[in-house]
Amino acid sequence: MMVDPTGAARGLSGPHAILLVDDEPQACKWFARLYGTEFTVLTAAGVDEALALLGERGHEVAVLLTDYAMPVRDGIALLVEVRHRYPHVARLLVSAYADKDVAMSAVNQGHVEKILEKPLDEPLTRQALREALASSVRRTRDQSLIARRESALRETLGFLAHEVTSPLATVRGYLSAMRENHRDHADGVGGVAYIAQQKPGDVLFMIEAAQRRAEYAQSLVSTFVQTARDASRGDTSASLRASELVQAVRHEYPFETGEAQWLSAELEADFTLPGRRDLLYLVLCTLVKNALLALRAEPPGQPRVHLALHHVAMLPGLPAQPALRVIDNGPGIAPEVLQRLTREPVTTRAHSGGSGMGLLFCQRVMTTLGGDIAVHSILCQGTTVTLYFPPSPDDTPVEETR
Repeated sequence: MMVDPTGAARGLSGPHAILLVDDEPQACKWFARLYGTEFTVLTAAGVDEALALLGERGHEVAVLLTDYAMPVRDGIALLVEVRHRYPHVARLLVSAYADKDVAMSAVNQGHVEKILEKPLDEPLTRQALREALASSVRRTRDQSLIARRESALRETLGFLAHEVTSPLATVRGYLSAMRENHRDHADGVGGVAYIAQQKPGDVLFMIEAAQRRAEYAQSLVSTFVQTARDASRGDTSASLRASELVQAVRHEYPFETGEAQWLSAELEADFTLPGRRDLLYLVLCTLVKNALLALRAEPPGQPRVHLALHHVAMLPGLPAQPALRVIDNGPGIAPEVLQRLTREPVTTRAHSGGSGMGLLFCQRVMTTLGGDIAVHSILCQGTTVTLYFPPSPDDTPVEETR
């Protein structure tokens, strides 16, 4: 095996190397010397040596260029194994045989992208390597994107299942209470019944509260379905403004009685959101829910949750970027808990079903979008969660102090 020294100096990461497999040592030396000035070149003297090298450095190899005629196992056997074990690698075959059967095997079994004849023509070979390298990079990028989408969908599904459970449990509770208080009409009037209530308005309250939670659960499920559809067709187009997302949460979140009045919004510094509504809707609902739960636990005199749009720098000296803040005047977060948030599951509500996964989910969504999340809190004064988004060419930021 030979490693071209100029390749190591390039500091490349990911698939970038050309692997030549040929049982003729001189052919390997000649190839590395001729093409090593442009490419990182690795060589192997046979199929087994090539597979061993790929086992150690397969993540670096972008292109396999193999001779057909080799002892023990030929190039077709190598191409077939590499096709199944290293799908990101572009496969090329070199052969001195003008044999139709060899070409057919290479295409049908090894799925080669090109067949080159010996002796290699330098300009044609160099161009073939460039094209194969570009193809491998695209394939790797696409596979990585698919893997990220699948991971995001799995995480979203798990988080969604947790989020939907709470409102549905409340709906079941209200329905059970109404069923237990169901009474047939005392006069025996056919088809007429009533629900006993402890005080006037109880039944209407339960019906309206159950309806709000059912609608919220439905909106969460609809959001996930939209996420799955977008991921399946690779749709990442921007389709709404930050102000529209805020208004959607204000209108669709199932607030308890009077809680909607706690919410205020500052939407003047509007901007275009990356991606569609789906995951960002879940993120903002999660942050609003966390703020409301904190206010319910230790309500101040005038509870407040403020949603504000800004253009602000994460750190001094950095350019301003779009940001959405969720600010509450609740009890705040203890310093020992605050420093662990967004890095590990942390909850102060385990007794009521809290998992601590909500903020982690928000962090992962923002990272996937190229943004970030920051949490600032002072005990007895409240908490501010800031979602930082990558700048959009449609927006003109005006820098503010953090």
